[in-house]
Amino acid sequence: MDRIHHIFENQNTIQNIQIGLFKLEVLDYPINVFQEALLNAMTHRDYENQSSIIIKFYPEEIHIENPGAFPEGVNSKNIISHLSTPRNKLIAETFQKLKYVQRSGQGVDIIFKDMLALGKSAPDYTLFSNSVQLILRSAMEDIEFLKFITKEEEKHSTFSVQEICILKYIKSNKKISLSEAAEVAQVSNQSVQVILNDLIQKKNIIQREHRNSYMFTHRVYAEFENQIEYIKDKEFDEQKGEVMILEYLSKNEFITRREVERLCGFSATTSKRVLKSLRDKDEIVLIGQSSSNKYKLKTDVND
Repeated sequence: MDRIHHIFENQNTIQNIQIGLFKLEVLDYPINVFQEALLNAMTHRDYENQSSIIIKFYPEEIHIENPGAFPEGVNSKNIISHLSTPRNKLIAETFQKLKYVQRSGQGVDIIFKDMLALGKSAPDYTLFSNSVQLILRSAMEDIEFLKFITKEEEKHSTFSVQEICILKYIKSNKKISLSEAAEVAQVSNQSVQVILNDLIQKKNIIQREHRNSYMFTHRVYAEFENQIEYIKDKEFDEQKGEVMILEYLSKNEFITRREVERLCGFSATTSKRVLKSLRDKDEIVLIGQSSSNKYKLKTDVND
């Protein structure tokens, strides 16, 4: 272990990233990520297979090839969330007693979370007929995401691996649905809803938009210096919402603000803004002046 670490550290360079007044030193590969990857290979390898664990150092990648398939029940779609099932329990317990690991079963979480949080690509696991290959890439793919996560973790407690995976997906794709969030976080729809609610209510990082769709808040887009894109996305959603409301009213006499929230997946504030926009355009009119306000098509009133 120590000899391999010595080889690794000699090739592990540092990049300085400016965050406000401070400089953050970012290694090509976090030391704990490489250590966890190596420990996982030794713990989960198939010792009945006579092949060796192979570690290949390339200029921008590290490959770790491990004899044997994934442990039973584990695959690339549940590797983050699946309960740890070491093929060699005694070895896993020995590493823990020797203080190589803080707690058994955290390895893959650490590898995914730390690589993504540093703006790097996700670990790449590939299953072959009699081996598993892990590829770690050193390239800094998203410095903005690194800066954002660093700043947010100064305000809040650290993010979980599931939160990091969800936030990275939104950063890359602008939005995420409930089912996409569950797939990315590798948890059930019910569990991911709790995670999303925490990101909305406690951390004010995402907001619920169209139906079961989620996107960053304006505050976060400001962090990314990308307010224009945020405004374009939001305007497009609200335009679609207006079309849906008018289509609903073509088949129903009235619509309430709460029905707009359910129909379009908007927040109360967004629903009010969209309804006001339709009123300003003389498309709909307000009926009543109470909490049970109703709206109907302007043409129906004229008739």
